[in-house]
Amino acid sequence: MSTIFTKIINREIPGRFVYEDDICVAFLTIEPLSPGHTLVVPRQEVDHWINLDSETMTHLTHIAQRIGRAIDQAYSPMRVGMMIAGLEVPHVHIHVTQMNNPTDLDFANANSDPDPDDLDQTARLIIAALKQ
Repeated sequence: MSTIFTKIINREIPGRFVYEDDICVAFLTIEPLSPGHTLVVPRQEVDHWINLDSETMTHLTHIAQRIGRAIDQAYSPMRVGMMIAGLEVPHVHIHVTQMNNPTDLDFANANSDPDPDDLDQTARLIIAALKQ
């Protein structure tokens, strides 16, 4: 059975993509911890990151770093965090988000109803930063 991320990757469900290649995609989460919160997801369905082959894991972290630099450029936070949690969806995904204090990584603080226009603007900012 396909995960929700596979459905997004396959365009069966809409997503706000900021990056994609043959190995992975990056799109905004629908419940952001902060503006710019992006998920880097392999196209291949793998439940746990420890089961990824080394090349794919290396690629994912490389792309997460690029996304992190774009978030840093777009928002100038104190830090950009990267986290693999993996409890919500059984498909490996790396969270990349801006941080200004430790509670910025607490999923209890996620915005469960973000403004779609804000998400669209966020996607545009990240895409523009990635192009520079």
